[in-house]
Amino acid sequence: MENVISEYQKWKQQGESLRTQAKQAMESRFRDLLTEAARVAQEYHHDFGATLKPPPSITAFRYKPVGVKAKKSAKPGAAPAKAERAEDPKVTALEKKLAQARGKLETAKAAGKPIKNLEDRIYEIEDEIRLATQG
Repeated sequence: MENVISEYQKWKQQGESLRTQAKQAMESRFRDLLTEAARVAQEYHHDFGATLKPPPSITAFRYKPVGVKAKKSAKPGAAPAKAERAEDPKVTALEKKLAQARGKLETAKAAGKPIKNLEDRIYEIEDEIRLATQG
């Protein structure tokens, strides 16, 4: 019986050691890849005079843990209200404009350009959507 326990403890210690090594290797690889990406972006800027931007899906270092589902709305009445809005062509057009304006805002932020006018436009479009859905 003691042989099984000692083997288990040895296995557990080896697993912890391997986990630590894997953690260090992943952290090192992440830093290397990030450094390489920064170097490529700098070289691109130097050679072509433009800023290299990350894909639109990457706005920050986020991850979604495997097996975690998206949270559902806590309000049961929230889904029908959205379905009603989607049927109104005016609201649909406004939502499309809002999405475009937000895309332009993200692009301007990444390029380091002034964003005040874009933020104002987004606020105006959101107000138009609110007014269209109220009455």
